[in-house]
Amino acid sequence: MKILVINGPNLDLLGIREPEIYGSGTYRDLEKTVYDAAERAGVEVEIFRSNHEGAIVDRIGEAYGKIDGIVINPAAYTHTSVAIRDALSAVAIPAVEVHISDVSKREPFRQISYVRDVCVSSVVGHGLKGYAEAIGILCDLLNKKSK
Repeated sequence: MKILVINGPNLDLLGIREPEIYGSGTYRDLEKTVYDAAERAGVEVEIFRSNHEGAIVDRIGEAYGKIDGIVINPAAYTHTSVAIRDALSAVAIPAVEVHISDVSKREPFRQISYVRDVCVSSVVGHGLKGYAEAIGILCDLLNKKSK
């Protein structure tokens, strides 16, 4: 089983960007959380990050036929990108939306998610460990499908 983790803009700035909202963990800490969760689950994982919407759309398209599940934190594109939403819908790979902060308690525009309706689940406000939760959700779903 192979899971693709996609991260959007500014997540490379974790640890220095608004630590009161996103915590003190760095992007390297996020990667370690993902790799550790994948190892525990016995799945292969690939991590992709870009500040560019088109690159994210391209990577989702490239996943078709090669990836079993997607964990996606589109970051700011969550609230603006029909293109990312449509790419997820087009490939129909089970996806879990992740947000480090609790977007439901933030600015009104952050409470709108264009990707949520094409994802099988959302994990919000659980910090970096939300990525491990998302991997677990995908593994449970994919294991049920394979039976």
